[in-house]
Amino acid sequence: MKSKTWITVLGIIVAVLLLAGACSAGFMAGSLIQPQAKNGGIGNILPSAKTTADSTDTTSLFKPFWEAWQIVHDYYVDQPLDDEKLMQGAIRGMMEALGDKHSSYMDPLQFEDANTILSGEYEGIGAWVNTEGDYLAISEPMPGSPAEKAGLIPGDQIIKIDGEDMTGVLPELARRKVLGDAGSTVILTILREGVENPFDVSVTRDAIKVASVEGKMLEDNIAYVKVSTFGDQTDEELTAALKDLMKQKPAGLVLDLRNNGGGSLDTAINVASQFIGDGVILYEEYGDGTRQTHEAEQGGLATDIPLVVLVNEFSASASEVVAGAIQDTGRAELVGTTTYGKGSVQQWIPLSGDEGAVRVTIARWLTPNGRLIHEVGLEPDEEVNMTEEDAKANLDPQLDAAIKLLIGNQ
Repeated sequence: MKSKTWITVLGIIVAVLLLAGACSAGFMAGSLIQPQAKNGGIGNILPSAKTTADSTDTTSLFKPFWEAWQIVHDYYVDQPLDDEKLMQGAIRGMMEALGDKHSSYMDPLQFEDANTILSGEYEGIGAWVNTEGDYLAISEPMPGSPAEKAGLIPGDQIIKIDGEDMTGVLPELARRKVLGDAGSTVILTILREGVENPFDVSVTRDAIKVASVEGKMLEDNIAYVKVSTFGDQTDEELTAALKDLMKQKPAGLVLDLRNNGGGSLDTAINVASQFIGDGVILYEEYGDGTRQTHEAEQGGLATDIPLVVLVNEFSASASEVVAGAIQDTGRAELVGTTTYGKGSVQQWIPLSGDEGAVRVTIARWLTPNGRLIHEVGLEPDEEVNMTEEDAKANLDPQLDAAIKLLIGNQ
């Protein structure tokens, strides 16, 4: 009886998944996500989206699946089976079969915990991370954080957590394992470029208060704004920082998007609108070739001031949306190194019955000039490298180059 009940439930969830492909709307661009339900549910229908049922007899298609389901219930040696785990495994396998590393499944607990970093406060090691690669990677330790004190640097890949191999583990789930109570210790096994063998780093977790925007005045009357991620509080923090800086009548402004792994696309559009007066920020292009245009919001605080944008190989997703729009509109030059190249759009779609969510790539995004930067990245107008030796010596040749450009344009 239990088996038949779960066949019915799984059938419903399969239908929900098929419908979800046709009914997803707002999206998150980047490695940091939050439940779509917070924005009012699944939302509007995508242009020309179709379900598998339009062209395929799903009853015949899924006949081998139900046969396999019954076989394991009839013959598998260890009974009874956990039907909920089998159901979740089926969804996970379907997402993996897409062959898209950005499309995946999270069970209910994983989905809930994957959103902690956007809330503005949590307990952990204090580092911005990139969840778009094979392993969880450090984008940048937060100033004064346990991660910084432990010596973690941008680009460090976490291949084990407390001795548990993270190979094949979704980076979002690895991030969850790094989180923990303040005062507890986590052992991270690090793979670092230029270091032959992996090594262990012990980090004592702490209560972390996340500020996504830093603003200050530099020498030569140059304002500096660093955006570390595109989260829930970024709009408010950036507005406050720009209001304070613009009162001081700076001669130019440096926008630092280095080591920014992404976040909310809506936030990215709002951030870009602070620097671009009008025009296209990006296009979304769907599988049927249709496009949706996103334009700048009016009322930006820094649309006229001379501007230079800093980027590097860890600038990804939503930060590339901002940098690409600024570059294509001719608003400012990019300085640094070629960006990460995350040009696809994902939607987290909650499943019925609080059974977690699927993350589906629903579109590619293009810059205002129609450039597709996925797996290519944005090339800076002025390439300036920054070495590990520079960082150890507290040197920043990329920032120096940006300031030099601004002073030269006065």
